[in-house]
Amino acid sequence: MATKHYTFAGEKVSMHFDTSFSRLSQLVDRRYTIIITDENVYRAHLKKFKGWSCIVLKPGEEYKIQPTVDAVIGQLITMQADRSTTLVGVGGGVITDLTGYIASVYMRGLRFGFVPTSLLGMVDASIGGKNGIDVGEYKNMVGVIRQPEFILYDTSLLSTLPDSEWSNGCAEIIKHACINDARLFKLLQQHDLASLRRTSTLLKKIIRRNVEIKSSIVGKDVHERGDRRLLNFGHTLGHALETQYELMHGQAVALGMVFAGWLSEHMNGTICVTSLESVLVQYGLPTRAQFDVSRVFKILQMDKKRERKKIRFVSLKKLGKGTVVEIDLAAINGYLKAFTSLNRTRA
Repeated sequence: MATKHYTFAGEKVSMHFDTSFSRLSQLVDRRYTIIITDENVYRAHLKKFKGWSCIVLKPGEEYKIQPTVDAVIGQLITMQADRSTTLVGVGGGVITDLTGYIASVYMRGLRFGFVPTSLLGMVDASIGGKNGIDVGEYKNMVGVIRQPEFILYDTSLLSTLPDSEWSNGCAEIIKHACINDARLFKLLQQHDLASLRRTSTLLKKIIRRNVEIKSSIVGKDVHERGDRRLLNFGHTLGHALETQYELMHGQAVALGMVFAGWLSEHMNGTICVTSLESVLVQYGLPTRAQFDVSRVFKILQMDKKRERKKIRFVSLKKLGKGTVVEIDLAAINGYLKAFTSLNRTRA
């Protein structure tokens, strides 16, 4: 097991790489620990949960809502969880978001950690301390920033994932490469989804690099007042598409990145869209879709990155170098119309 410690605004997080789920009992006291997971993960890894106290939730983004939080808190009360209890989220991004949020508000704060079981969770969702829930059509509208004490990485847990979940995680890997690491982008160009799945050393290398990228950015800007905003590349449009069209997060972000790349070319003269689309296709992600601009713009106007009539939007200076620009909402609406019109002519 290789361990690296990161500090985010004074909170230390221990990242345990190249290890197994069985090591969890060395990080927490089993007697005072409650695992939160979902039905899919629980069934897929039933033997691993033997001897642990578990709360098992319905799977899916639609359950990342306040009624789920209330139900879990009710179960914690029944289980007599107190301030000496540790919560461990074992699952994908929905589970880690919920676990971190519940641990932050139950009794005004419990110790917690994560064992991500999806590629998306390993490279993105579990890192950085953002925990929260959705409110209606608005993703992550309510939440807190609080760091887990540890994240345990067991890549064998990925073996049960369907192709769609692998692609889902690859969207965030591609995002990190676009905004911060041109060499990672070239590495991704040299491989594809199949080679990532079958080559353990490549998979572990890419996971570790993505943890480093996100942790480095968040460590300098925990509360998203500067460079952490770069991590929203593809997410402005992506979140709006995700909630309106029931897309997977990675699919929506992929489409959002293509729009952001197109806008980068339009605004900055950055040549990136062709290369970006090619890499997205290599990892099983969409690059084109038709959508109702007015419907999507309604959600986009309530994006957390909006301030009055402007929105902070992430574009690319070049592949591997992101930048944040402020754009009028009215201008974004016009760009969306032009983009969808272009997509119709390309279809």
